[in-house]
Amino acid sequence: MEVMKQTVQKDKLMILYPGDDAEIQEFFYILKGEMELQAIEGTVKIGPDDFISTNNLEEPVQIVAKTDVSFLSVSNALFFHSISEEIKELQRVGGLVEKKDRYTHKHSLRVSQYAVKIAKKLKLDRQKMDDLFIASILHDIGKINIPEEVLNKPGKLTAEEFFLIKKHPVDGAEMLRKTAYKKLADIVEQHHERVNGKGYPLGLSADEILLEAKIIGVCDTFDAMTEDRSYRKAFTAEFAMDEIRRLSGVQYDPAVVCAFEEVLKQEGKI
Repeated sequence: MEVMKQTVQKDKLMILYPGDDAEIQEFFYILKGEMELQAIEGTVKIGPDDFISTNNLEEPVQIVAKTDVSFLSVSNALFFHSISEEIKELQRVGGLVEKKDRYTHKHSLRVSQYAVKIAKKLKLDRQKMDDLFIASILHDIGKINIPEEVLNKPGKLTAEEFFLIKKHPVDGAEMLRKTAYKKLADIVEQHHERVNGKGYPLGLSADEILLEAKIIGVCDTFDAMTEDRSYRKAFTAEFAMDEIRRLSGVQYDPAVVCAFEEVLKQEGKI
């Protein structure tokens, strides 16, 4: 039995995974702060003196820290996804990217949350969901090499500037290939590929593209469309989803699009 005091920073996402052993139990007691648990029954807010008890989970459960949170966990197996120092350093790079591009604050966090919800709909196994979660958080780290004036340019990009933008999936993948998480490199490299073969950087199509990359591609597009950018104001969720649906089977995988639409409907966003 393991007893731990844990601290989670505001806006961080945690995932409780189903286990193979029905005897495994976990208990979490909130000491300070507020969290939001997203389960089958809907969203539940929990705070100081509330607790969560889990046993024999049937599907992953997402928990988002709405403030900085401290809690006690009692468990005979650790289900929380732990992140190594290498990944923490890459996350730091991702944070620097978002500071350079003032229009992408918390973009990767939102993409990771959408991605996990789609993965649950598509019933991805734990390993694929794990890989997707980390890759979605890190998908834009290659933008660290793009000058700030290009990232924030309000007007049309030149051919040279667009070339720099299109390099970021490759640069991000190369950064990952130098770590123990090199298996995630292909996901990051492919997140701008499109099912009709007209994406970048490799021009892959259909089943040549990893499912995890297809999921990130849809989430990335939706979040980009529904947030302000240097060259335009945000579109509504309905407009963004209509556009993604229109390009289903052309740019985006139809199964991923359908799953994402279900997620948005359940959350009341469309």
